[in-house]
Amino acid sequence: MAVIGRSSVTTGDSLSATWRLLWTTEKEQLFIIEKAGLFGTRAGEVLQVIDVRKGTLNNVITFPPDGVFFVRSDIDISSPQRVNFRFTSAVLRGSNWEVPLPPFGQGW
Repeated sequence: MAVIGRSSVTTGDSLSATWRLLWTTEKEQLFIIEKAGLFGTRAGEVLQVIDVRKGTLNNVITFPPDGVFFVRSDIDISSPQRVNFRFTSAVLRGSNWEVPLPPFGQGW
């Protein structure tokens, strides 16, 4: 597979979309998903919204009916097959409250 994919471009415009996250090892996201009951709700959709041209990647965890955990990131295309990211802001929001959280983390 590595030989077949070596010349593939995985960082082009086709990466720009709203992606449903089915699996993650990201500790903060897992904590929020698992502890949603503390906020009187459950985790809904877990999404990544990527816009290559704007250089953004946003992680979104919804909490029905109207809550959300939202993390903004800047991205930088470092090669045809690698995207670097750096978190820039985070907020946990309910229907009539909002808690800004310190963003931390970066990777590829």
